[in-house]
Amino acid sequence: MRLIFVRHGEPDYVNDCLTENGILQAKATAERLKKEDIKAVYSSPNGRARETASFTAKDHGLEVQTLDFMHEIDWGDKRENAEDLGDKIPFDGHPWTLGYQLLYEHPELAGSDEWAQHHYFKDNKCIDCYEKIANEIDTFLKGYGIERKGKLYYASEDNNDTIAIFAHGGSGAVLFSHILSLPLPFVLTALPYGVCSVTIFALTREVGDMILPRIEVFNDMGHIDKFTTGKLMFEK
Repeated sequence: MRLIFVRHGEPDYVNDCLTENGILQAKATAERLKKEDIKAVYSSPNGRARETASFTAKDHGLEVQTLDFMHEIDWGDKRENAEDLGDKIPFDGHPWTLGYQLLYEHPELAGSDEWAQHHYFKDNKCIDCYEKIANEIDTFLKGYGIERKGKLYYASEDNNDTIAIFAHGGSGAVLFSHILSLPLPFVLTALPYGVCSVTIFALTREVGDMILPRIEVFNDMGHIDKFTTGKLMFEK
C-alpha cells in the first residue's frame, strides 16, 4: 500500500478556500499525480484542503471522501486559569515555535516520547488534536489491513492500493509523527513542507507481517515552482 499526503494550496484563511494562485497550484498537483493509480481521495473537512483535493479526484474519476479528524490542529493554553498561575504557555502556544524552543531547552527530548509531558505541549490544545489524529489514523489504516501494535505496524491482509490524503501543515505533521514514531517537536522543526507539496509513504511488509513505513518522496514541490515563492510555511 502507498499513502500520498498533499498539503493544501496557497490559502485564503479568512474564507477557508484557495487563492487564485492556490487553484493553479492544486491543478498542477493534480497533473503531478495523474499517473498514480489512486484508488481513493480523502480530505480534511476544511475548504482549502477539499478544494485542493477536488482536482486530483476529478482526474481519477473519484469523489472526495472526508476525514473529519484531519482538520487543522488548534493550539493555545487550554487551562482557563493559566494567567492566574503565572506560567501561561509562551508564543501563544504556537506548536512550531514551541517545538524549536523545547528542543533548544531540552535536547535530550529529541528522541523521546516525554515531549508530550512537557508544559509547552501537555497544557496546549494541540496535544488533544495530536491524540485524536493518532488514534483515528490507526483506525483508518486498520480498514486497509494495517494494524498498529506498539510503535510498529503489521499487515492483517494484503493491500496494494494507492490512496491520497489532502490536509494541513499541522494535522499532516501529527500524521508523520505518529506513523514514523518520531517526536512531534522534532517533526515540526526538522521536517517542514510547503503548500501543495507531495509526500509518499510506502506501507509494505518485507519480513513476515511487519510494516516499516518508508518515505519514497518528501516535500516534492517541483510541480508548482512557477506558482510559488518556494518559501516553506510552518503553520496552518
